[in-house]
Amino acid sequence: MLLLVVTGVAGTVYKLVTPDGWVIGAFQRSTSAGLAVIGAIGLAGLFAWISRGAAVRGRNARAVFFVYGFAAAGFLYLARYWMLGSL
Repeated sequence: MLLLVVTGVAGTVYKLVTPDGWVIGAFQRSTSAGLAVIGAIGLAGLFAWISRGAAVRGRNARAVFFVYGFAAAGFLYLARYWMLGSL
């Protein structure tokens, strides 16, 4: 499970910041789309920072969601790498 989560996080960061990644792809469509992607990432970070003081039960539910979400992404990245030889 740890390997899948780490692979999911690393693969997602890689897909975001590569020269042909998601952020650059949005800027190639239009500047406003690229800025919207950057703003959405920043807004998600702001909401995560603000919700630090939430109840423990709510934090545990979000943590499980993120762990399993990144584990699923890691599984997909590894499966794609195994089938195609690249991310």
